Amino acid sequence: MSYPAAGYGKNSVVIYTSVDQIFSEPILELFGQQTGIRVKAVYDVEAAKTVGLSNRLLAEKKHPRADVFWNSEIIRTIVLQQKGIFTPYFSPERAGIPKQFKDPNGYWAGFACRARVFIYNTKMLQKSDLPQSLEELTLPGWRGKAVMAYPLLGTTATHISALYAVMGQEKTESFLKNLKRNDILIVAGNSVVRDVVAAGERPLGITDTDDVHVALLRGKPVAMSYPDQQSLGTFLIPNTVALVKNGPHPENGKKLIDFLLSNTVEQLLAESVSQNIPVRTDTPSGTGTPLAFPSKVMQIDYNKAASHLRQSDAFCRDLFVQ
Repeated sequence: MSYPAAGYGKNSVVIYTSVDQIFSEPILELFGQQTGIRVKAVYDVEAAKTVGLSNRLLAEKKHPRADVFWNSEIIRTIVLQQKGIFTPYFSPERAGIPKQFKDPNGYWAGFACRARVFIYNTKMLQKSDLPQSLEELTLPGWRGKAVMAYPLLGTTATHISALYAVMGQEKTESFLKNLKRNDILIVAGNSVVRDVVAAGERPLGITDTDDVHVALLRGKPVAMSYPDQQSLGTFLIPNTVALVKNGPHPENGKKLIDFLLSNTVEQLLAESVSQNIPVRTDTPSGTGTPLAFPSKVMQIDYNKAASHLRQSDAFCRDLFVQ
């Protein structure tokens, strides 16, 4: 992969994004069409979601090449904020975003959530067969039947960090050990989880809502279910966007952030292949996502979850990486 050098002329902007290109590219092209600003995007690969670009931003800290970081999740955005990668920007578009989805000091703002869900093969399981919670996957009846992505990357790592914050270290690590004992299959990414379930190699997996919708559009025999509706609640992960400190095109970076946080983009993402769940209170009803909002959402302090990332990474690396 080639990376853009700092500076593509005044009328350009450089964005690093971990959002799948199929979802993010049309949004960035629309921004370019509406503003005339040339967008140079660097996309991360599925197997290294977020982690690769996070490391690149850290390596470039003294000489930034990116103006904007559009992350498909939130925990590593907070970690990068804590390491001085971003500079505050209070976009006027923040007004429509609920408090829990924006940093009070202006370092990042969240939009367009995905949910962490069960994906299941409808030829192998009926809805009545499904587990009601993540913890049920540790029971004998689910031995050798489930799949998830490596918990060191992307939204899976974010999800595990959130469990540390909500359930505590002891209970979370016991849960992970029991998953391994129950022969859960660990694969390279959420899209692989989707494909494994769609192919019938395992009847059930843990993935994100956008991956399920891609499979449905391809006519695959899958469906999804929100876990933990009677217990912890389903975990929601917003996209986040932040302005890189000392980036080469800061004013254009701010314009791009304004665009990404707009009602228009949330509406487009809700109606797109990814079918994200809007966080904005002013997204017009009737034009948003066809997804039913989870009845119970996990109550989570994202900053607290971020504080557990290193601990979670270390434990999962020892447990799952051979």
